[in-house]
Amino acid sequence: MAGEALKRYVNAAGLYYARLLSRHEYRRQRLTRVKERSIEYCFLFGALTSSAPVTILDVGPGEGALPSLLRSCGYLVTAIDNMKDFWPRGTVNRHYHVINDDITDTQLGQPFDFICCISALEHIERFDEAVASMFRLLNPGDRLVISFPYNESYFIENVYRHPEAGYGANAPYICRVYSRAELERWEAEHDWRITEQEYWRVFSGRYWTSGELLRPPVRASSEEPHQLTCVMFEKNA
Repeated sequence: MAGEALKRYVNAAGLYYARLLSRHEYRRQRLTRVKERSIEYCFLFGALTSSAPVTILDVGPGEGALPSLLRSCGYLVTAIDNMKDFWPRGTVNRHYHVINDDITDTQLGQPFDFICCISALEHIERFDEAVASMFRLLNPGDRLVISFPYNESYFIENVYRHPEAGYGANAPYICRVYSRAELERWEAEHDWRITEQEYWRVFSGRYWTSGELLRPPVRASSEEPHQLTCVMFEKNA
């Protein structure tokens, strides 16, 4: 009986703290910038609707709510992130259980029906190893959706250090801009193909973070100015 009473007390205290924290965050909302997640999530959920997977691996959700949102749709979701090394002080995702795992040297062994990596690959130092791991963990015939800053012609190692960057100079992590060359190399090195790709102009300048933030963002072609892409790979059966 004493053990059950303690459990009820701990549960009540935890719920009380969670309500206080949620109310505090609600009241202190401030607009900094509208992020590109609506573009990426729209692409992602369109791919999920046409794929009908059961198991999903979400790579690099950080503190975001995407894995919880995916679970609320009924999918069986595994979320991984480098929760200790990427954040010097560590972090916790309050929305969903995130396994502390490095996708470049993952300890996961089971395959998945669908993998998503939304705005995370640009921050991973060993990005080719990350892509190789995601390919290995994907079931044959199934899909990977990935999004990142993009320029059709130019790869940029760290756009936060670019002279035209609008922000990010003091960020403790890099932000790459990938190009067509990386996409073609990933297709050549792994047995999959790009089945869908979108291009978006999010800023008025040439590169990611440069110029003014566009509201609303503009969908573009590969020939038109753009700074963001959403890509779907399908692993050959």
